[in-house]
Amino acid sequence: MRRGTLALAVTAVALLLAVVAVAGTLLVGLDAGTAVSSYLVTNIAIGLSAVPGGFLIASRRPSSPIGWLLLGLGCAPLLTAAMVPLVAAGNESGWPEPVMRLVVTVLNFAWGWGLFCCLPLALQLFPTGRPVTPAWRWLVWLTLVAAVIACGSTGPTPEYGASSYFVSPWWQTGEQIAGVLTPIVFLATVISLIVRYVKADEVVRQQLLWLVVAVVLVILLNSPTWFSVPIGAQIFLLLSFPLIPAAMTVAVLRHGLFDVRLVLSRLLLYGVLSLGVIAVYSALVALLGHLLSSAGAPVFAALVVALAFNPVRLRLQLLVDRAFYGSRRDPVRAVSAVGRQLAADDLTGVLEALRDALRLPYAAIERGAECLAASGQRPHVVHSIDLRLNDEVRGRLIVGVRRGERQLSKADRPVLDLLAGPLAVALHSTALRIQLQQSRDRLLSATADERERLHRDLHDSLGPVLTGAAFTADGAALAARSNPERAEQLATQLGEQLRAAITDVRRIVYALRPPVLDELGLVAALRKQGAGLGRIALTVEAPDELPRLPTSVELAAYRIASEALTNIVRHSTARRATVSLSTELGALTITVTDDGRSERAWPSGVGLESIRARAAELGGACEVGPTAQGGRVAAVLPLGGSL
Repeated sequence: MRRGTLALAVTAVALLLAVVAVAGTLLVGLDAGTAVSSYLVTNIAIGLSAVPGGFLIASRRPSSPIGWLLLGLGCAPLLTAAMVPLVAAGNESGWPEPVMRLVVTVLNFAWGWGLFCCLPLALQLFPTGRPVTPAWRWLVWLTLVAAVIACGSTGPTPEYGASSYFVSPWWQTGEQIAGVLTPIVFLATVISLIVRYVKADEVVRQQLLWLVVAVVLVILLNSPTWFSVPIGAQIFLLLSFPLIPAAMTVAVLRHGLFDVRLVLSRLLLYGVLSLGVIAVYSALVALLGHLLSSAGAPVFAALVVALAFNPVRLRLQLLVDRAFYGSRRDPVRAVSAVGRQLAADDLTGVLEALRDALRLPYAAIERGAECLAASGQRPHVVHSIDLRLNDEVRGRLIVGVRRGERQLSKADRPVLDLLAGPLAVALHSTALRIQLQQSRDRLLSATADERERLHRDLHDSLGPVLTGAAFTADGAALAARSNPERAEQLATQLGEQLRAAITDVRRIVYALRPPVLDELGLVAALRKQGAGLGRIALTVEAPDELPRLPTSVELAAYRIASEALTNIVRHSTARRATVSLSTELGALTITVTDDGRSERAWPSGVGLESIRARAAELGGACEVGPTAQGGRVAAVLPLGGSL
């Protein structure tokens, strides 16, 4: 609140100075020529153009030095302007010399602080309020030193009837030093703005472009003086300088008001064309004046300019649009730039190439609620494009609308529609690659588990049996000579051990792929399994003809049903069990139910974990547990999940 009050007070003082300058000029009766030659008019124009912008920024962004510097840029020339009629009135009325020297001191000392200090500092800190980097602080100090030397180097002013209190013997040396430092400061200031633009993000670049628009307009408005057009130069300065503080104010407070790049592109286009027309016309008139009559040269020059205007305009329009909007006028160029990233199978790189090709602030690819890839910062306004492949929506392309635009430009939509097809293919291929990687990971995991099981079976089951058989055979060989009866017993024992080993080998082999599946098929194999369930009466319900099942799905279904039936025999009081098979929606559903009663949830054991693991290996799901009617195991196995 205090800073807002201070900004209001400074603005009021500036307006009071303007009133003093205008009213004093009217009261003293200064003529128009004197008002212009004494820079009274220009100082008032500069001051009144900088003060409103400074007040708006200082009151709304009091922490930013830009607003206070603009207020200083406005107050300094207004203070000088207010002193001009006082000097005239003092000379006319014969004021005392100390008073006149004081007025002249203020007149000469005040205006330089706006031009040599406040303006370059405002540009150096624009738009963030800080130097480009800490290393650029030297420029701030150099600006202050140059301003002190320039404003303090005041020479005698006999034309005012008095001299400043700051006149010193070394004022000429000070002017020479200031004449060297001031161009260096302004050149370094321009370089700092360029460096800031290169390093800045999209928001700061938009703000800087407003300043570029103002500078271009200043150049264009003052262009007649370059060609010696007989129009007063002062009027162009009055019209052009206020554009700079106005642009800085808009850039700090409302840089997203509308698309500044559109303004700048048109301004550059028609500005360059206008300057080109003037230059070419003047050159042709001067050249042809020696060859044709004085009346024919302008006519011929105008004809040449008229014929060349449109082709040059189209070419310049293309160059300017490409600088600000990328390749949207050349869809083939944009697709080629994006296509190079498509070949690399990098969605993020594709989006970055798309943003660079069309100069967009944001681009993303989404599928459902998932963002697969994104580039840039998401603005408030975005545009969505469906990515279709074979009439199926594979995802959405989300692009951010450029700052200052309320919706996506019509010129951008054909390019994005053309890119939607390749992006849909890329999105589909990426999804297939992810699915393939997931399937490969499941296969590797299943292979590792199977190897671990084989290692465990061979080491813990078949290995000890064969080792025992070997020892038994050795014992039978030793006993054969001295104790035939013992040798016979050992031979019988050896036969039993070998038969046990054969049984283990068959069990291990059958665990890999039961032969009954190859011999009978899934349904018949399950029905045959019912013969070994003892007290359990098994019913298998299945369609008359199942579709051809992938090998991995058929094996998983058989193992899940076998494990569920084994659990019924071991842990349930059931008398009946039913295995149901069905295929729908691209998946095989297998359900095993029984009429056993269970009052508590099933504990998670090796059998249930095996069922869950086999379903998960194929990307399926399962449910196990008791129900009011009995136990239930249900698994859904995708038919496309096998390799």
